Amino acid sequence: MSQISGFSKLTKLEKIDWLATHYLSDYPRAEAIIKQYWNSDEALQKLHDEFTENTISNYYLPLGVAPNFDIDGKLYAIPMAIEESSVIAAASKAAKFWLDKGGFKTEILGTTKVGHVHFNYSGDSQQLNLFFESIKPKLFSDTASITKNMEKRGGGIKDIQLIDKTEDLENYFQLYCTFETVDAMGANFINSCLEQFGQTLEAEARTYNNFTSEGTFPEVIMCILSNYVPECLVRAEVSCPVTELGETKEEAEQFVRKFSQAIKIAEIEPYRAVTHNKGIMNGIDALVLATGNDFRAVEAGVHAFAAKRGRYSSLTHVKTENGIFRFWIEVPLALGTTGGLTSLHPLVKLSLALLNHPSAEQLMRLTAVAGLAQNFAAVNSLVTTGIQKGHMKMHLMNILNQFEADETERAKAVDHFKTHTVTHSEVINLLEKMRS
Repeated sequence: MSQISGFSKLTKLEKIDWLATHYLSDYPRAEAIIKQYWNSDEALQKLHDEFTENTISNYYLPLGVAPNFDIDGKLYAIPMAIEESSVIAAASKAAKFWLDKGGFKTEILGTTKVGHVHFNYSGDSQQLNLFFESIKPKLFSDTASITKNMEKRGGGIKDIQLIDKTEDLENYFQLYCTFETVDAMGANFINSCLEQFGQTLEAEARTYNNFTSEGTFPEVIMCILSNYVPECLVRAEVSCPVTELGETKEEAEQFVRKFSQAIKIAEIEPYRAVTHNKGIMNGIDALVLATGNDFRAVEAGVHAFAAKRGRYSSLTHVKTENGIFRFWIEVPLALGTTGGLTSLHPLVKLSLALLNHPSAEQLMRLTAVAGLAQNFAAVNSLVTTGIQKGHMKMHLMNILNQFEADETERAKAVDHFKTHTVTHSEVINLLEKMRS
């Protein structure tokens, strides 16, 4: 292992050579593996190299498609970038299941995003309130050059409020700022506005007559958007008569009873809720990734929303009333369809084209549906056949690939495990028998 100064200034080949010498000297074909994933189109590779820093290669994930989604009366094939076995198959199965039962219905509940100027102030809070009211118009006017283009598209700054947080942390106040960013995710726009708010706040405080001493001037700590967006919210739902959920009345009622109990367990048991919601995020993250959005920001905001009542709980809910089964999700999603990778990455552009070039609101709807479909498929499997049946079928393929099984071996293995349980050791034993 070795330290290095100026690594970022090396060429890509020099970076690889240094890594191969100092960190991968005992790893066979390290350089060849790294270069194997370069794109042969030099311009395309240069584009990928510039997405981030110190790039040495490309890291591939499968891009699949889940068809047959009836969403608000229109059919979609949803692109999903994910490596986990059976996720796309499960989403596709759920889409097909609800296709003749009215499909998925969605509703946008809000599109407001949030950012803060966090600052300290040790003086009189009444004076601070008076100061804030006096400079609030200037906070808007000083950001006019930043908001001009956003306002043309129907967005901009919605409101700025002064919040006293001193009961939680000594001398801590914040400007609570809300934004509409239309089809952009808006992180850069929001952060630029917030930093200008912070500069205006401190500059105006220096000339405000009632702040008389150095120690009582507001001191900005940081200006940053929040990935918690409970007012940027979408709802997706499926519903049908209970009788359509089974071959017989008894079978349908048993399914609804077990399915509903499974959801209620996730509502009250955090251990189950975490895994339950992780399954929802299988669907959400896969579409978020495919469309070039920030899945880490989405994850953080969604999980915070799941704990908004003080205990982590299910994002999906179920109710049966007057013979009608209803299953729904409400989830915060700050997404964009312009800017960032959406206008740069070729497969992101293709994914958005596949979805008929959606607005940010439409992408919110589609993404919520992907999460709801994934959850329905998972819980359906859990309360009927069990989760492993479909999952292990795909896992078998992964194990066979790991041990470089040929087509004959793969066919025999698939046939064998139709009536046997798939385990890593049993697959190895079968391959050893065939090869001996």
